[in-house]
Amino acid sequence: MTAQLIPAFVDGRLTPVEKLEVHQRGLRHPAISVFVLRGDAVLMQRRALSKYHTPGLWTNTVCTHPHWGEPALDCATRRVDEELGLTGLSLRHAGVVEYRADVQGGLIEHEVVDVFTAAALPGQEAIPNPDEVVEVAWQPMADLLADLSARPERYTPWLKIYMEKHRQMIFDGVLAV
Repeated sequence: MTAQLIPAFVDGRLTPVEKLEVHQRGLRHPAISVFVLRGDAVLMQRRALSKYHTPGLWTNTVCTHPHWGEPALDCATRRVDEELGLTGLSLRHAGVVEYRADVQGGLIEHEVVDVFTAAALPGQEAIPNPDEVVEVAWQPMADLLADLSARPERYTPWLKIYMEKHRQMIFDGVLAV
């Protein structure tokens, strides 16, 4: 398998860098996050156990890095299909979030994230790709917030940041928060 190159800022310039190196060096880089909603519930995924960071932790519907030159919306659309088999969603750009977080094992996520929301289509269910996702669950927002508070170790660092600092921006107009 060849190393995946993703865009990262090196010496102030966007440059293709191997994904693991980006995280080892804590380089600032573009990313996308998607929250698919059904009523007041968010489609959550538990990351595959084979992931090199944060394996087995619960997180939002999709979180990933665009390929070199790939627009954020195209990446989000592609990855909700590749990871969860969801197609036909009308993705809405909710805003941009920047964060830096230790993801253990000497790895750092320093992301500039285009965040998207979408409503699940009637009857639409996720079909998790086992290379990416262990399991999925629809979690009502109130339950998610309560569980994040009670058992934060179950969740990715970025999900905690989104919910603590950016919840209003992400869900404004699509979900009562």
